[in-house]
Amino acid sequence: MPPPTAEKASVWNVFLIFLRLGLTSFGGPVAHLGYFRAEFVARRRWLSEARYAELVALCQFLPGPASSQVGMALGLGRAGHLGALAAWAGFTLPSALALILLARGLEVYAGAVPAGVLHGLKLAVVAVVAQAVWGMSRSLCPDGPRAALALVAAGAVLTLPGAPAQVGVICIAGALGALRAPGAPGPAHAGTALQGGGAGWRWLGVFFALLAGLPVLAFWLPWQPLAMFDAFYRAGALVFGGGHVVLPLLESAVVGTGWVSADTFLAGYGAAQAVPGPLFTFAAFLGAASAGPAGGWPGGLLCVAAIFLPSFLLVAGVLPFWERLRAVPRAQGALRAVNAAVVGLLLAAFYDPVWSGAIHGVRDFCVALVALAALQWGRVPPWLVVGACALAGWVLTS
Repeated sequence: MPPPTAEKASVWNVFLIFLRLGLTSFGGPVAHLGYFRAEFVARRRWLSEARYAELVALCQFLPGPASSQVGMALGLGRAGHLGALAAWAGFTLPSALALILLARGLEVYAGAVPAGVLHGLKLAVVAVVAQAVWGMSRSLCPDGPRAALALVAAGAVLTLPGAPAQVGVICIAGALGALRAPGAPGPAHAGTALQGGGAGWRWLGVFFALLAGLPVLAFWLPWQPLAMFDAFYRAGALVFGGGHVVLPLLESAVVGTGWVSADTFLAGYGAAQAVPGPLFTFAAFLGAASAGPAGGWPGGLLCVAAIFLPSFLLVAGVLPFWERLRAVPRAQGALRAVNAAVVGLLLAAFYDPVWSGAIHGVRDFCVALVALAALQWGRVPPWLVVGACALAGWVLTS
């Protein structure tokens, strides 16, 4: 164990490095992983290519935002659990604070933001989610059975809307994948397993205790901040595939309960594309924009902490067991099926509420199509596409 002063210096160093990345990392989770590789493998040599690839594979396996989890794992390896928290804070706070400020601004100066700008943000969401559906379907549904599973999952959650159906689809898909086609274990890398199984069990125990206990507590104690913490914790704990996939769970949690209006939800989701850092910080916007006593700054900070807490607990809990976990063949089959179901959930979210809430005519369709082309084939940065869509919405409605 290093002396306290050395550990604090290391933790502070981790925070500053990830803060710079949090201020400059535009482009989504895939881009974030590229930034991390350039910073920590190529430049700083904190770890090898093999070890980095292993961390990425682990975080793709876990529910939650993969890029944020890789950052936590890097901080954990560098400076322990405080390092993991420092990495998360540095990478997350810039976008979270920006989105809380946006939510507060929309509330205080709602009349100062032209309706066309908000509509343009919704059109940007159409393009961004369409790109995500297309890209994920190509990589996660490369064959007929998985494509069919994605379509069935989409149909199921459209027929039975709500978070229970979405979670049920994920669980059923995982069970079918584990039974049908166990995958081959990944190659072992010497010297990459972490020790500390006892501590790992404790972190996992906290994760499952909160996952099971929060809904019961929220049921018996009807208090909005507790209900919000429960909803956002479950969203972070049960969603595979990153920021875009959390959209249906969050929409059910905040729009279905009346905490946030559908228009505000889509406008905030569009604005979240224009800030650097992880897309899960959209939770900060939703918490700050929520009606009732749990809104504003406290709500924004509460919700962003709740949605990322499962990721921290899982990374701290699973890393010690990763070598044994990745050697279980059926886990690979379950993961492939879950990923296909995730594509189906995202496809359903693309239809409702994204498409149905934004596309109201030919002009809307054309703006969204141009935005999609700019993202997919023009390689235009997402923040620039979002800004252009907001401007187009304002011009077309003025």
